[in-house]
Amino acid sequence: MNETWQPSPGETPYDILGGAETIRALVERFYDAMEQDEPALAALHKQDAPGKVSRESRDNFASFLCFWLGGPKDYLEKRGHPMLRARHAPFLVDVAMRDAWVRSMTRALDGIGVYGEVRTFLDGRFAHVADFLRNVDE
Repeated sequence: MNETWQPSPGETPYDILGGAETIRALVERFYDAMEQDEPALAALHKQDAPGKVSRESRDNFASFLCFWLGGPKDYLEKRGHPMLRARHAPFLVDVAMRDAWVRSMTRALDGIGVYGEVRTFLDGRFAHVADFLRNVDE
């Protein structure tokens, strides 16, 4: 697999993955994995019940991922520019939290069966953003 793979013009990771339905399934698996295996990370999120990441958080992340992966811009229309660093600034994001986030996303991608060049591309993008959001050197 080529780590420099990019979607072809007119093709997006959103389309390759199968659109909003697949993205929503990915987000559900992501937060389920987080709740099960990364409780310290889950605790940083708004919760509907102890240890259960809120429906609002899940829906917001699904909307963001749809936009970020090249799909509809509903997230921008509803919430404005993502401002990822600003939105994450109130939380201590250290190496352990970054790695917990990446592990949860890896489990989610595995769970919905994302493989091949698009997987390599997504793994790289997710790892880059997760590291970009670190605000504690460790």
